[in-house]
Amino acid sequence: MMSYFSKWVFTFFVVVVVIAQPAWAFDFSKWDDLLKKYVAEATIDGVNIHAVDYQKLGKDPDYGALVKDLETVSLANVKTKQDKLAFWINVYNVMAVKIVLDHYPVESIKDAGSFFQAVWKKDVGTVGGKTRTLNEIEHGILRKLGEPRIHMAIVCASVSCPDLRKEAYTVKQLDAQLDDQVRKFLANTDKGLRVDSKKKQVYLSSIFKWFKEDFAPKGGVISFITPFAPDDVQGTLKSGSPRVVYLDYNWNLNEL
Repeated sequence: MMSYFSKWVFTFFVVVVVIAQPAWAFDFSKWDDLLKKYVAEATIDGVNIHAVDYQKLGKDPDYGALVKDLETVSLANVKTKQDKLAFWINVYNVMAVKIVLDHYPVESIKDAGSFFQAVWKKDVGTVGGKTRTLNEIEHGILRKLGEPRIHMAIVCASVSCPDLRKEAYTVKQLDAQLDDQVRKFLANTDKGLRVDSKKKQVYLSSIFKWFKEDFAPKGGVISFITPFAPDDVQGTLKSGSPRVVYLDYNWNLNEL
């Protein structure tokens, strides 16, 4: 039998381990499962993307439970920059899917809005007891954290968006996940980055034009993308002031 002292040591060890574990604001395992089940590679309008089976995802009980759980989540433990980034990136992606499903069928997420109110400014759902919009999550929360890699992680349900990752973002893996998102987006020549070395011309996603100021602290857009870009275009990017042309943005729904 375990002695009193041994029991005391064991209890103390368990308490210390529990206390040492970081408190996480929300369990995104349902979202992780949904992404793995309903996101798959596809080609839409000639562009290779991660597409979503919106119809099946919307009928999955875990989706409804996830949205319900987010309504009452306590944000008290969303404290550090990493906490906030992982939490709100996941929330943005959940809510972008939600607003599509709330107005389904649509050909574009923009169809969920109207002439009088763009989709980004419409109430999309409740998170932490407060009604949110995609605009608030992106501009009011995420962009203020000063992490330009978010623009390769939040997905506005469109063909030209960065791919919806087939796993939830976590605090522990966040840096690796964000780096991977940037690399994969830039490796997609149909929507991320394409280079004409002879003309010394760089074709980039319009995302880099719309949020140019977010990349300024990293030395500008070209300086930001260079470390993440494929090896075969590094020479052009490092050659000095290549001409940048921004690609047209395809807003068609990223539907499987």
